Amino acid sequence: MRFRILSIDGGGIKGVFPAAFLSAIEEKLPHPIARYFDLITGTSTGGIIALGLGFGLTATQLLDFYVKRGPSIFPKERRRLWRRWTLNWFGSKYQSTALSSALNDVFGSAQLGQLNSRVLIPTMNASGYIHVYKTPYHHKLETDYKTKIVDVALATSAAPTYLPPHVSPEGIPFLDGGLWANNPTGMAVVDAISMLNATRDNIEVLSLGCTKEPPSFSKIGRGKLAWARAAIEAAMVGQSFASMGTALQLVGHEHVVRIDPDVRPNQFALDKIEGIEELKGLGYSQARYQIPHLRPRFFTEVAAPYEPCHKLETSQRII
Repeated sequence: MRFRILSIDGGGIKGVFPAAFLSAIEEKLPHPIARYFDLITGTSTGGIIALGLGFGLTATQLLDFYVKRGPSIFPKERRRLWRRWTLNWFGSKYQSTALSSALNDVFGSAQLGQLNSRVLIPTMNASGYIHVYKTPYHHKLETDYKTKIVDVALATSAAPTYLPPHVSPEGIPFLDGGLWANNPTGMAVVDAISMLNATRDNIEVLSLGCTKEPPSFSKIGRGKLAWARAAIEAAMVGQSFASMGTALQLVGHEHVVRIDPDVRPNQFALDKIEGIEELKGLGYSQARYQIPHLRPRFFTEVAAPYEPCHKLETSQRII
């Protein structure tokens, strides 16, 4: 049986695209899409999707989450206020209150160790140290599984300048995992080989982006903030190439499928809720084209049941 990996990039509200893509494919399958993968990874918005899938939500439920809660997470009025100089320099563009409330409505007090799938979520703390949350799929993973899912989701999605850092119950401020691993594909492949003993020629990878546009520095404004954001975007683009390069070198081009459609400049943005319906349509159309090619590689049989190496003492696995 093939070892199958699902990887989902960060991208804010553009997470509607991979959610819609997976929803359209899931409609053609007899089981929830998470059951077909041995390891699911995601960063930032992709991390929220990965956690939701591992929690037992369908891709359609996650798509509904973005459609219904996205406008309150990225309100238009806050975007208008952001144009003022004081907010540009002394605050994040949005508050995390709406996102926190939305995540609590979905996950409640559930912990990482209650997920039904192997899940890997990159984050970074404000001291510059990386932190990769993982379900306990290896005996060395002794701590993270006791963390609340909501805290993991908020930690990986605290995009600098957009949302404030997320302070964990232990007092650690976390920043968006996209600062160093916006595309976590390569990391997931490394874990599959090093921690889960998957052989290189037996791994199949489905890597989903959140759409891409040609990066350009030619029309950046003079403001420091504009350059800061452009630099972050450039770093994310470079990281994605490196991540895909790692995966391709380890398992070969023939074992990796990357879906990240090109779009027009400024067609979508991390917080541009006006693009939700168009992103949904793009996800569905891409799925319609890809499903005949993906089905024989990923969706002919469900993955073997996931058995965690460590279990929570007072909770039950989610069915």
